[in-house]
Amino acid sequence: MPSFTIAGGLAKGLFDFAVARGANPGSLSQRTGLDPRDLEDPDHRVPAERFVALIRAGQDLTGDPALVLHFGEAVNLAQMSVVGLLVQASPTLAEGIAQVRRYGALVNDAGQDRYSLVTRDDGVWMVDHRPNPNLVPELTELAMALLICGSRSYLDPSFVQELHVTHKAPSYAAEYSRAFQTRVVFEADWNAGRFKDGALAWPIAAHPRYVFGVLSEHAEARLKALQTAHTMRGRVEAQLAPGLHTGPASMARVAAALGASRQTLFRRLRDEGVTFEQVLDELRHRLALDYLGSQRISVEEAAYLTGFSDATAFARAFKRWTGVTPKAFRSREN
Repeated sequence: MPSFTIAGGLAKGLFDFAVARGANPGSLSQRTGLDPRDLEDPDHRVPAERFVALIRAGQDLTGDPALVLHFGEAVNLAQMSVVGLLVQASPTLAEGIAQVRRYGALVNDAGQDRYSLVTRDDGVWMVDHRPNPNLVPELTELAMALLICGSRSYLDPSFVQELHVTHKAPSYAAEYSRAFQTRVVFEADWNAGRFKDGALAWPIAAHPRYVFGVLSEHAEARLKALQTAHTMRGRVEAQLAPGLHTGPASMARVAAALGASRQTLFRRLRDEGVTFEQVLDELRHRLALDYLGSQRISVEEAAYLTGFSDATAFARAFKRWTGVTPKAFRSREN
């Protein structure tokens, strides 16, 4: 079993859901090593092997092999994680996805840069890059159900037009079509969902805008604590952030500051499923949103602070990140 952790809020949600479906709580605790008292803290981290044990025990004790799919379909991520709240406070679906990409590790930290948007001739796809997904296919269906089914309370149900998964069709394959309400392809080349044309621009904003800032601060603090404690990426970001405005970011400089060789840093980041360039790009993206969202600095100042040579280069990168120009983003925030 790969070494990663799951948010306590998600584990508690599945634990309670299994109990509601007939599982004995004492048996669940005994078979998983999970103490329900620990799960009261939504920021508590549950080792992957215990969460998978919860999946298996829940399926067995409820007699429902599709328990995880039914759980993901029935619950609201906002009730279990700040990530869900951030999505619902985002102005558009595109911004909501940006929050999932940035803070998804708070729910499941299996792999950095886990989600991406890929544009093909047939449309825009959101791709889940979780390593070794077929070891526990239920984790794929859970992520898809939380993101797709859970969004129907504030988006048109047709916003996902097609779903691909890499695992084989389970015995309950018919439940996929019912739950996701779209065409599902099993044993595909990737785990991905295709958005309806124009869906990324659809509005969400289910909460007042000021709430977004409060939630972002909490999520950022939790993410920094998680990354610093467990990943090389977090240590690299801590080195990069204060000096982006001083000149081109150098992998060699960061490696030296961390007491490692450039080759070692490259290898450590690769082992976490990310490159130095990706870490830098994601950091600039996050800071750009913070700077422009604050309304206190100009686009030119934001470009300088995030390490771009000029506002034009910054604007190109910002549109790649968000789909809109810095000026349009700022106008929308007013």
